[in-house]
Amino acid sequence: MRSPTPLLALIGAAALVLTSCAAPGTSSGGGGDKGSLAEGKTFTSVISTDPGNLDPLITVMSVARSIGRFLYSRLIEVQDDGSVVSGLASDWESDTTTVNFTLRDGITCEDGTPLTATDVAANISHIGDPANGSPLIGLQVQPGTTAVGDDAAGTVTVTSGRPDSFLLENIGSIAIVCGTVLDDPEALAAGKGATGMFTMTEIVPNSQYTLTRRKDFAWGPGDWDPEQAGLPDKVVFRVVPNETTSANLLLSGEVNAAGVIGPDTKRLDDAGLFKTALPVPAGQIIFNQGEGRPTADQEVREALIQALDLAQLRQVLTSGQGTVPTGLVTISPNPCRADVVDGFIPEVDAKAAAKALDDAGWVVGSDGIREKDGKKLELGMIYSSLQGDSGNASAELIQATWKDLGVGLTVKSVDSPTLSETLFVSGDWDVSAAPITVSMPSMLVPFYSGPNPPNGTNFASIDNAEYTEAVTAASNKAGDEGCDDWGRAEQALYATTSVVPFANQNRATYAHNAEFIENDGIDPASIRMYE
Repeated sequence: MRSPTPLLALIGAAALVLTSCAAPGTSSGGGGDKGSLAEGKTFTSVISTDPGNLDPLITVMSVARSIGRFLYSRLIEVQDDGSVVSGLASDWESDTTTVNFTLRDGITCEDGTPLTATDVAANISHIGDPANGSPLIGLQVQPGTTAVGDDAAGTVTVTSGRPDSFLLENIGSIAIVCGTVLDDPEALAAGKGATGMFTMTEIVPNSQYTLTRRKDFAWGPGDWDPEQAGLPDKVVFRVVPNETTSANLLLSGEVNAAGVIGPDTKRLDDAGLFKTALPVPAGQIIFNQGEGRPTADQEVREALIQALDLAQLRQVLTSGQGTVPTGLVTISPNPCRADVVDGFIPEVDAKAAAKALDDAGWVVGSDGIREKDGKKLELGMIYSSLQGDSGNASAELIQATWKDLGVGLTVKSVDSPTLSETLFVSGDWDVSAAPITVSMPSMLVPFYSGPNPPNGTNFASIDNAEYTEAVTAASNKAGDEGCDDWGRAEQALYATTSVVPFANQNRATYAHNAEFIENDGIDPASIRMYE
């Protein structure tokens, strides 16, 4: 049994990005001059932090998942328009409770042994068994989900533990590992048991991860051709925490790809480099509603948000590049693209916010901090250190605004492991400014309902009956038929000021002498290297 591993919810280069699949065959950006396609090259991509544990059955850290994208195949691939093409599976049938996959012929593990239908089924059942502690339970696999493989027929039949609107996309997007390592956490932590295009050949922690292409890999997305020109022979993920350094390495040609969202984007754009752009949440405020927390009181939450000028905060956080969110789901395929936020976020009114706290019995003390029943209104806010100077500036703006309201706020910039530990283990926080990035509304459910850590992933201890009722209604409807209910579910969170989205931003990945498709990390089958 694997012990539960804390989840991670970060912005930008280390965002918690949970998408069903990348979009093979389409480009999400472009630019720059191309030479001729090159053979035998090494594709070097910058990652901003060490990924730590690579086990795809337990990690939701985006940097680990982006490496796993190269190591482990999926049953299907979903394009930006929501259409589905082959991955490990050649055919499929699905409703909200059952999905059947027929595997392609000739699929093998990295050691050359066949990947069987039984192996694939064991992956799915493993995640669906709560005893195994996978945080993907409820995200991609509903609790109690079982799967049965027929090796002779090459088919896998999955029965969901509860209805799932996007059962095909969620089950189909699981990273499948070889059966030989399914119960070997140490091997999976090191990226072993590959079923995908590359194998892990060297790990130097906090420095780089080296992968080698499998020459026998032929089950790429759709009708992908393994003999096409321009595919890299090796891939290196190089740990470079500083964006300016990454930009310099790109411009010099020392690396082929890097994510950049700060001021260095201007000189990269001026250089005409190829880039992709993903719309991700940049600003979200989430309140801890755990027992004894001042933010468990809705009146307090509403007053705190009403005091903030969210437009100004968006300007500071994104350097003027941010957009107003229309929902919590931003990444394709994002099947429900309606604006469900408008009208649910309060307008800034500092006087009304102060009066609300006055009316709720929070009296300003001699030190300028409000108190009630002998307890001071002092809060702690955490945010990701990867947000850099703009994250620091926005945190300071929130701190100053709430100080004027009579609220003490300690702000803390933390690295990825500390953020994960704080949100999902210690629980010692009041306000989180760490957004969650998902591609399906169903993926939000375990974060905003259900068991709290360590028994679940409802890290903010939210208990919202209207949200749960709307989610239940939506889950019983296939695909976009449930979009109205999914929108109603989100609005139940906004109405209770449980989560407040205030800024989205395009997260750009630039490339030098290479092109690719990106969604939840770079799609390895889409990489083309140039001289």
